[in-house]
Amino acid sequence: MAREANSRRHAEQRGHRAEYWAAVYLMVKGYRILALRHRTRLGEIDLIARKKDVIVFVEVKARSTETGAVDAVSYASQNRIRAAADIWLSRRKDAAHLSSRFDIVAVLPRRLPRHFIDAF
Repeated sequence: MAREANSRRHAEQRGHRAEYWAAVYLMVKGYRILALRHRTRLGEIDLIARKKDVIVFVEVKARSTETGAVDAVSYASQNRIRAAADIWLSRRKDAAHLSSRFDIVAVLPRRLPRHFIDAF
């Protein structure tokens, strides 16, 4: 039981580090981070970023390969993220003037993150 809790805590810490690394990477690419780990009643969005008039909802995955990261974003996860994004957008007064998209950032060991634009 203690081993499971320790393993879960380690995975959560790894995920949080990956989200921060992805946020820094996106900022270097010119994105402004609007939210980190945004929670709604329908789910969580890892990162919400903006570049010009585009709002980007980002799922961050720390995996050993790019393929593993992209494949880890299941159809159910995509639907959850879309639903959470709808809630977030519904609270924005300027939502009608913005475009949105859904990206994946793969955080890989000993390499720069890989940004998959309009991934789903």
